[in-house]
Amino acid sequence: MGALKNIALAAGLLAAAGMGETVYFYNRTMKRGNAKTERTTRMSGTDWEKYFPLMEERKGYVLAQPHRDVYITSFDGLKLHATYFPAQTEGAVKAVICFHGYTGEGLSNHIAIADYFLKRGYAMLMPDARAHGGSEGEYIGFGCLDRKDAMGWIQWLVGECGEDVKIMLHGTSMGGATVLMTSGLELPENVRGIVSDCGFTSPKEVFTHVLNHMYHLPAFPAIQGADFLNKKLAGYGMDECNAKYEVRRARVPILFIHGSADTFVPCSMCHEIYDNCASPKRKLIIEGAAHAESYYKDMAVYEKALDEFAGEIM
Repeated sequence: MGALKNIALAAGLLAAAGMGETVYFYNRTMKRGNAKTERTTRMSGTDWEKYFPLMEERKGYVLAQPHRDVYITSFDGLKLHATYFPAQTEGAVKAVICFHGYTGEGLSNHIAIADYFLKRGYAMLMPDARAHGGSEGEYIGFGCLDRKDAMGWIQWLVGECGEDVKIMLHGTSMGGATVLMTSGLELPENVRGIVSDCGFTSPKEVFTHVLNHMYHLPAFPAIQGADFLNKKLAGYGMDECNAKYEVRRARVPILFIHGSADTFVPCSMCHEIYDNCASPKRKLIIEGAAHAESYYKDMAVYEKALDEFAGEIM
């Protein structure tokens, strides 16, 4: 009896430790205010300081262009915010919606590439994802909920620019996963193409990678416990929506971009999603680029790929 009692006690202690690990992991990564930009930047392994001068230079030009704050209400009642830049040319019928990454914000994360789009005559919409920036929400959507919000922003842009508007969806990291997950939905004909920059397959798979390869920790029980909590609190499972499955239903062309040196979202995820994609597709791997660094690492190649892709779809 003593041995059985000790085994039961040990099992109870392990279960309690596992629950503590789960709650700590969940609160740290899934809840607004606890998911810190500084920690994400550190984990991404990208040296952003060397790009600050370029960002500051482009920020001056971009913010000098006419723009305004706009809002929609999400499918579950949240007030969502975006920054909207009308096209600089009269009668323009092309627009881009740019979706940012985990712990980012729409305007600040797209200052550099906004220069590219605005100078080419695009109207530009930069939403803050739920639980980020000026958008409401306590729990981060990781693309699974954000794809539904994306549909709302597409509808808003069509209403703003007119029924003839041609829309490109562009996303980076979590935003890349968002646009890939959106590809499996019934998109209006206005959406002509999707660009995913370092998008991941699912929150479950990317966090498993981070725990295993960056922290050298087992994913069990933190991921399984977080999945249970997230279904109860945020309303979706962490593998409920997976980009590699959603693109099997895609109908619009997709351009996949990824850095070969990405340790946060491994380049293998890009290849996996690309191989599953059912729609016309292109792939650009930027050699030596870390997470979300591709545009800055080789801007000429990146912009050339965008030019060619837009030439086919817009």
